[in-house]
Parts: sequence; structure tokens; C-alpha cells
Amino acid sequence: MPALPQEKLDKVVERWEVIQTELNAGPDPQSYAKLNKEFAELDSLVASIRELRAAEQELADLHELARDAKDAELRAMANEESGELRQRLAKLEQDLQILLLPKDAADERSAIVEIRAGTGGDEAALFAADLFRMYQRYADLHGWKTEIISVSENDLGGYKEIVASFTGQGVFARLKYESGVHRVQRVPETEAGGRIHTSAATVAVLPEAEDVDVEIRTEDIRIDTMRASGAGGQHVNRTDSAVRIVHIPTGITVVSAEKSQHQNRRLAMKVLRSRIYEQEMERRSDARAEARKTQVGTGDRSQRIRTYNYPQGRVSDHRINLTLHKLPEIIAGDGLGELIEALISHHQAEQLAAFESEASA
Repeated sequence: MPALPQEKLDKVVERWEVIQTELNAGPDPQSYAKLNKEFAELDSLVASIRELRAAEQELADLHELARDAKDAELRAMANEESGELRQRLAKLEQDLQILLLPKDAADERSAIVEIRAGTGGDEAALFAADLFRMYQRYADLHGWKTEIISVSENDLGGYKEIVASFTGQGVFARLKYESGVHRVQRVPETEAGGRIHTSAATVAVLPEAEDVDVEIRTEDIRIDTMRASGAGGQHVNRTDSAVRIVHIPTGITVVSAEKSQHQNRRLAMKVLRSRIYEQEMERRSDARAEARKTQVGTGDRSQRIRTYNYPQGRVSDHRINLTLHKLPEIIAGDGLGELIEALISHHQAEQLAAFESEASA
């Protein structure tokens, strides 16, 4: 592992101290919010830097003790502690390398999650509903707020499409790995013969955009209020308050058919803002755009990131070749964290390998 950039670490600590001084000076509310956010992002990094440097100083003291001690037993004890401390230092350095890796600017944001039934008809819609409940439970475990924006149901209670907002700290950082095609293999409730069917649903996760990220001019949108029929599924019939917003420059159309008309307008604007923001981010990054296009695909069974096999009780993530025989816990949401943690660790390992390769070049 390459040596940590000490000059960069010094600058991080210096910036953290400057922010702390500015916060104590009592800035205006807008500046305070911005500074406080930056301070929170740097706080754990500074704590790790200080822990590492304290351990390095302790190791230097032990080396000096082992060198100068006249007592053989004292020297042996210092050498033994030095060996243990070197192992701890290696772990601290690796953890700090991970904290220093470039982060997705959207990681700390809330997220919009769109789930759509793919190949498989009614069974695919039932699976889409299972996925939504899985994410909803996972969100509850993390203290995130879930808000349904629109849903289109089939006659069996499945979801042909559901769009929801998950609000909380760092939601996108964890849920972004869920974007793609999810495949299920099981005996459908509608199958009288007991045959195993394969169906699919697509998941798209968008970082929630803030007002400052996207400027939406009044003249660039068209807002329609729909009643007994129209896009948005069965909920349109029940609420009589569906709102459809069309962003004329991009052609992006958003429908919200939940709760009140005022609430629908707010939720639809939230989704519209996030889709425009994501489109702009994709335009700036061809690699990210191509990755999302590949991940989400068309909902065809052959394009998959994960398979949920009910007969064998297993879930396989094909991106990292990980199979867990914990399907009931994962689909219930309680075991999803293990999969997401594995994906995060894999991504960090790839980043570290790339960093080390560049450093040694």
C-alpha cells in the first residue's frame, strides 16, 4: 500500500480547524448550514488522522524504549507491543485510505426509487411489490422516511410501477447499488401446476436534487390535473387528484397520484427535479450514463444484477459473485444490509486497487 499523502492530511486537519473557528464565530443561517455539513463530512476523517498519528507516535516511543532499555524483559515487552501496534497501524492506514477515496457528490443525498415490473406479467408485478416492501423495511431500519409518489397496481395487488422517495442521510450512497434488473425464480401464486417461473423487475435509484441543483422555469413546464382516468394507475380513480407535469425542454413526464392535489404537485416536482439532475449528471459523465443504461436495461430476464431463487432459498448478486442462502431475511429487508455492505466493500477495494496502481506507475 502506498504511503499516505501527509501534506493532504495536514490540509484536511487545517480545514477542519478553520471551519470549527468559523462555526464558533456565529455565521448567518445559510453559511452555518453549509459549514456544518462540511464539518460533519470532515469530522470522522480528522478523527482517523489523529488516531493514526497517535499510533505512529506510540510505535516510535516503543522503538526508542526497545533500543535504549537495559532490561531484557522490558525490551522483549516493547518489541511484542510494537508487533501488535504495527498490525493495528496497517488497519488504520487502510481505513484512512478508504475515507480519502473520491466520493460520489450525490452520496449523502436522499433518493427517488422507481420500481417497474418487467418480463413475467402479473408475477413480475407481484415481485415488484416484494422489492418495494424490502426497501421500505430497510429504510425503516435506518430511520429513513418513505413517501410513495405514484403507484400503478394490477388486480392481484402487485405493482406495475411504483415511485417512492426515501429521505435521510446517505440514502443514495447505499441504495445506488440497487439500480438494475432483479430476477426472481419461484412458483407464482397464479400457477396451478406448481412450475417454477422466472420473472423480472427493474429498479432505478436517482439522487434527490435540491432546488439549487436544478433551475426549472415556470414557462418550461406544463401541469395537468387528471381525474377518473389517465396515467398513474388505479390510484387515479381513488384520489381524483392526480397531477402530471411535463418538462417541455427535455420531454420528461412525471405523474403523482397520491393524497391531495397540492401534495401531488410537490411530489411530482421532486421527481422531476431529480430526473433532470440525473440527466445532467449522465450528460457530464458518459461512463455513468452507460453504466446506468446497462444496469437498468429493458427488464428482460437475461439482463440481471441479482437473482432471488425461492426453491433454493438463495440470493445471488452477479456483479460480485456473491450468493447468500438467506432469501427470506433479504426479501423481508432485514438481511439486505449484508448484500449492500458487500457491494460497498467491493467498490472500495476496486478504488483502492486503482489508487495503488496509479501510485506505483
